[in-house]
Amino acid sequence: MDKKILIVDDEAHIRMLIEQTLEELEDEGVEFLTADNGASALEIIQEEKPSLVFLDVMMPKMNGMDVCQKVKKELSMQEVFIILLTAKGQELDRQRGQEVGADVYMTKPFDPEVLLQKARQVLGIA
Repeated sequence: MDKKILIVDDEAHIRMLIEQTLEELEDEGVEFLTADNGASALEIIQEEKPSLVFLDVMMPKMNGMDVCQKVKKELSMQEVFIILLTAKGQELDRQRGQEVGADVYMTKPFDPEVLLQKARQVLGIA
């Protein structure tokens, strides 16, 4: 199975930061895809079927919650592991994240080590 990670954030420096955090996974054959809004993220998820998606919540065109809900509930793509990234750590957001089917909910600023560990775990890379 192709190991693909989709990084979705409307801020280029955050996409780059996440990619740099995970770049050692490239040696394990992981391919990185990126999107800067929810609408294109949804297209990429349907076409490329990434194993893991780091999904920002606050984005133009379609927010992360809506993307997550579409992927998990409407398209029933349970095999796509979605980590919602948000600057908001409010309990309400966390609950909403669970409702739309997010697998994990992480608050920015995130710990690069935790991000990398999670990615390894999801992709089954020891």
